[in-house]
Amino acid sequence: MKHMQRIKEIEDSFLSPGGYFETKEADILGEKMLVFKNRAQSLRALLVTSAGFEDREYIVYNDRRFTFTEHIKAVASTARALKDKYDVKKGDRVAILAANNPEWIITFWAVISLGAIVTGLNGWWVAHEILYGIDDSQPKLLIGDEKRLERLKGIDVSVPVVTIETDFNDLIAYDTGASLSEEPIAEDDPACILYTSGTTGRPKGAVNSHRNIVALIGIQIFNALRLMQFREMDPPAAPASLVTSPLFHVSGLYGGAVIALATGMKTVWMEGRFDPVKAMKIIQDEKITGWGPMGTIAHRFVNHPDTSKYDLSSLTSIGSGGAPMSRELQEGIRKVFPNAAPSLALGYGSTECTALATINSGEEFKQKPLSSGRPLPTVQIEIRDMNGNNVGAGVDGEIYTRSPLVMLEYWQKPDETSKTIVKGRWLATGDIGKLDEEGHLIINSRARDLILRGSENIYPVEIEHRLDAHPKVAESAVIGVDHRELGQEVKAIVVPMQGETIDIDELSSWAAETLSYFKVPTHWEIRKQSLPKNAVGKVMKHLLEEEGENPFAEE
Repeated sequence: MKHMQRIKEIEDSFLSPGGYFETKEADILGEKMLVFKNRAQSLRALLVTSAGFEDREYIVYNDRRFTFTEHIKAVASTARALKDKYDVKKGDRVAILAANNPEWIITFWAVISLGAIVTGLNGWWVAHEILYGIDDSQPKLLIGDEKRLERLKGIDVSVPVVTIETDFNDLIAYDTGASLSEEPIAEDDPACILYTSGTTGRPKGAVNSHRNIVALIGIQIFNALRLMQFREMDPPAAPASLVTSPLFHVSGLYGGAVIALATGMKTVWMEGRFDPVKAMKIIQDEKITGWGPMGTIAHRFVNHPDTSKYDLSSLTSIGSGGAPMSRELQEGIRKVFPNAAPSLALGYGSTECTALATINSGEEFKQKPLSSGRPLPTVQIEIRDMNGNNVGAGVDGEIYTRSPLVMLEYWQKPDETSKTIVKGRWLATGDIGKLDEEGHLIINSRARDLILRGSENIYPVEIEHRLDAHPKVAESAVIGVDHRELGQEVKAIVVPMQGETIDIDELSSWAAETLSYFKVPTHWEIRKQSLPKNAVGKVMKHLLEEEGENPFAEE
């Protein structure tokens, strides 16, 4: 295909000797891997460079605005206060328990500038989960907002606490002329602990290093520039990103705050739960150029009746990740955001591989709408069978990835780490998929979501995409239920659109039009309330299977 030839030419020019994205071999924790030759040596190096953006806006939150100059001054003062008042040193952890706000971001940069480690606690956690995170990471200090700290009222956390609303201004004002620390930071030093979603078992703290996060920035910039060159367009004169993912998640922290600091981009942060109309107004008023809606957010936005009432034309870049995107949703996004349609992207990754391994974007995504893309530069992908053997193209198996983005470890969990990071520092993702003949990755399911009906493997996402395409369906989830002879059968839990009534026979016939008979659900449940989701909008299927209550605190 002509477009693929052009993309290959662009990639080759970027990656060739002398190109900006030239690669070289490096030793990473005892293994030889490709890395970008031109890269920052630490996150603090990126922070220092960001001073050159001066009076550009970096953080916009309600009526508060921070330029890059104001931000780096606040970071330097806060870092000095953390060192002097709380004895935060290299390798110490500082835990953050707060909603998205400027203080979260300032704390992150202040902590990593000292060579210390940020522990991002899930802002939706309830008391016992927060205590677990504190006990697990053993922070020197806890910085939180009043709403979340209230969940710990009456509990001795045995850690000094800074309350953002009442105490944080003292940190910003502690030494307004302070310089950044010069404590040596190595590329493979830990920078951040982010906890996995914990949909099965207790959450594990994935430790991302300075190298991991810097490598992520490199491949994100690579993808953006190859798309721009393919479209023969210049970068936006005033890049601005709407961030609707939480900062305790890779998409909000690394894909939002960190990439923006590295590229001089304005970030606009929404307060509270996602509101489609509020997002429309922000896109219009702040001239947003990029957005990465996760989970069900994009679906809620493009199906809202008010999209035509706002000027959304500034948006030229949009992408998502975390789950395959149905064809119907892809077309809905392209219709609502015509200026961003040529750059629509879907990424695949996890916290354990610092957010990304593949990206499918632009014309490639249009040509291969079911793919999550090809491996990015410096990233390797293998599909292995249950015995750990690499399988051929078109064969399903577990997805393994190897790159400078693979986490250091699960914090203080050597057994779990050794099961997940195997020989050669390959990461066993637990996801099921295949590579096609052209090296495109097609995700089928999480291994634990796979339904085994007789001798057939059934991937719930295929059924969910079909059900979600029905005009009366707001959302759906598909799980397996026990069957004495077949092992499992397919069950669908469906939430109708507001004001709609769903006929199960009609929905079953709709599914049967495109699905094999054994994939059509034999068990149905219609729910009026939304399905239980975690903080990034993923349905928590274990709660549907166990009929448990959502453990997260209501926001």
